[in-house]
Amino acid sequence: MNFDRNTIIGFVVLGLLFIGYFYYNNQQHEALLREKARQDSIAQAHMPKVDSAAFRRDSFKIDSQNRAISAGSFLAAANGTEQVTQINNELITVAFTNKGGQVKWVELKNFKDPSGNNLRLAGSNFDKFSYVIKTAPNQSADISNFYFTPGPKKVNADGSQTISFQLQGNGASIAHEFVVRRDNYMIDFNLLLNGIPQLTSNNSLNVLWQNRAVQLQKDLNYEKQQSQISYRVNGDYDHSSAVNSGDEKFEKPVNWVAVKQQFFNSTLINKDNFSSGSINWTIPAKGNTTSSGNNTIVDATANLNIQLPAATSGIVHLAMYYGPTDYKLLKQYGNDMEDMVNLGSGMFAFVKYINRWIVIPVFDLFRKFTSNFGIVILLLTLFIRLLISPLTYSSYLSGAKMKVLRPEIDVLRAKYGNDQQQISMEQMKLFREAGVNPMGGCIPGLFQIPIFFALYSFFNSNVALRGESFLWAKDLSQYDSILNLPFTIPFYGDHVSLFTITATLTSFLISLYSMSMTPDQSNPVLKWMPYFFPIMLLFIFNKLPSGLTWYYTVSNLITLALQFVIQNYIINHDKILAKIEENRRKPKTKSKWQERIEAMQDQQKKVQEMQQKTRK
Repeated sequence: MNFDRNTIIGFVVLGLLFIGYFYYNNQQHEALLREKARQDSIAQAHMPKVDSAAFRRDSFKIDSQNRAISAGSFLAAANGTEQVTQINNELITVAFTNKGGQVKWVELKNFKDPSGNNLRLAGSNFDKFSYVIKTAPNQSADISNFYFTPGPKKVNADGSQTISFQLQGNGASIAHEFVVRRDNYMIDFNLLLNGIPQLTSNNSLNVLWQNRAVQLQKDLNYEKQQSQISYRVNGDYDHSSAVNSGDEKFEKPVNWVAVKQQFFNSTLINKDNFSSGSINWTIPAKGNTTSSGNNTIVDATANLNIQLPAATSGIVHLAMYYGPTDYKLLKQYGNDMEDMVNLGSGMFAFVKYINRWIVIPVFDLFRKFTSNFGIVILLLTLFIRLLISPLTYSSYLSGAKMKVLRPEIDVLRAKYGNDQQQISMEQMKLFREAGVNPMGGCIPGLFQIPIFFALYSFFNSNVALRGESFLWAKDLSQYDSILNLPFTIPFYGDHVSLFTITATLTSFLISLYSMSMTPDQSNPVLKWMPYFFPIMLLFIFNKLPSGLTWYYTVSNLITLALQFVIQNYIINHDKILAKIEENRRKPKTKSKWQERIEAMQDQQKKVQEMQQKTRK
């Protein structure tokens, strides 16, 4: 790869944009957090002191009285003792509580949290599922305050397990039936209502679903950047970033809403769709933790409407998913949940098809031959480099042709001095006579850009790498820290990633080799600026998954090997020169594109000459 002026300027601009973008976002986020903390401190300082013990006693007394009044004919269920029942399958342990007849928490057996315990979702006091029912004339209550009557666990013929929670009163009854199937993260939730007119107004039920996402990865800030609020509305998938607080209103049917983190998600599904609704989410102040000590990433609250049938009884077919955000796993549910896996977004959203049709199938194929994911990534790298080898060869061949023509180009520059317009025209003639395409080295590189962004998205969202070790990297889904620093280096971080260093060093070697193949190094600025790109990688890659930096290390080593072999053993510069001379002897015909370019250059030259005469 030869570094011309435009390529180098492009690298510099790209690097400055990266650095400026990350710095601006970081400063804005920290400023907002500081201001919120200051306002909270002022408000706390001006609050009058109260007798907390007396306040709790009075609040409990008033709350109990209010619950008794609002409970109406459901008064018997207003007080009770919480009972927790656990159901296990091969993948999860689900804890159900009779208070509100709902899921209390879900543990994933095959995944660990940063502390080494089974990863738990929906386990905070904030998490809940509820709705309001009529309990008496002009009285209503939240069902999450009632103690349901739990039924026994039942094992069905297909191996699934069922548990039901009953609530009766006001001549009506409610049943929450949960079904946990074998080898499945999805929990079926059937809501059975008997006495719909007594329980609801206008046959409408407004469901409240709250979910808190807590830190599950080593790097909290990076996990926040990868988190989002997802939803499927009117048959189309969409999402909003969870970096900042926000809200979204749904005026069309809603199939599901989800809180999606980097590798896991919690999703509420209505198989028959919610008629409308909204969801809002808040980002807690820095340092806010749950009762278990985990930092909170986002608190989401969904308000969703269910239009019930005009009948005395009905069933609402809901479901809850608590599990990994795995593309193949989510795709089997057939409701676009797999779109939560970020395989390409923004202006490069189209690269998701590269991941879906090529990268994921090949990655899964290599997984069948070895359980070592570092080796799987190495094999994937070899496959991709083999796939793009024709482009690589074309790029090196074009560079070799340009190298052969370099002496003649230098003669043109010496002849026409600072007249860049004339130099460009003469170069175009030279390339046409020699049969060389000056864009031949750039076009293959452009085709590799989508692959670059596809793999970046793939490694950032591949849950299969989570917890998998290779060499010194303990987790290929996170950065490989070989040294934790007692301070933070701006733009770099507070740790040293060894795979980032190897990727940077190999990129630096590629730059050195490429510069050695470029005869024109008279400009000291152009001589040193290509080294800026590897240094930029050192800062950008330090917090990225070690699986990604391992991939780039292997890819760079392959590039170095290919450069050496192709330049020294495959490309014959004497034959290239002979081919160029042969092309010169052939009659030339200009393409329409070349004619237009030359016409534009001629016109521009005439304008410049007229301007110079006018100045004289």
